[in-house]
Amino acid sequence: MTKSDEPNIEAKSRYNRIAPIYDLLEFPMEKLLAQEWRQRVWSRVESPVVLEVGVGTGKNIPYYPERSKITAVDLSVKMLKKAQARAGEEKEGKKLSLLQMDVQKLDFPENTFDTTVATFVFCSVSDPIQGLREINRVTKSEGEVLLLEHVRPDSWFLGNAFDLLNPVSVRLIGVNINRKTVKNVRAAGLEIKRVSNLTRGNIVKMITAKPGT
Repeated sequence: MTKSDEPNIEAKSRYNRIAPIYDLLEFPMEKLLAQEWRQRVWSRVESPVVLEVGVGTGKNIPYYPERSKITAVDLSVKMLKKAQARAGEEKEGKKLSLLQMDVQKLDFPENTFDTTVATFVFCSVSDPIQGLREINRVTKSEGEVLLLEHVRPDSWFLGNAFDLLNPVSVRLIGVNINRKTVKNVRAAGLEIKRVSNLTRGNIVKMITAKPGT
């Protein structure tokens, strides 16, 4: 086992542990805001072959387009079991394959997917740039990448406050609240087409990108 594998094992263990109560923990934010954001992201997906990374308990499944074939991956087996249960409750006609997989080591050939989607994932990936590089690799050159992420606020005051609180957040729930995800997307070689700010303080962003070289 290498040092780079250790954070993945820790994250897998954490999400397996909290899977039974994960939806309950996020219920208020989900009902108030996140459902609308998820619908907004998935309304943009029109392509036939789609990858979702970090499917979690399957909160995006109700918004999957019926005409698309979706492959959804997650690090945690227990989160995937919750996603499978949710998929079973949805109406028939959605083509969905659920797989255990780490976004940092995607087991797909280059240029496999027309569209890749991730929602609130890269706050908890141990090496976010590596994960985004993998997305760049497996998304077709003419394809699209859609990310919904909470990030480090732009303002000096809030940004520094999030930096101070981040070690507490990581220790308690394994989530980094000060990730500079727009910068990380560029560092991974993706070409940003659009960034939409969805909240005051620019804490939640929808990032539209395409694969780069």
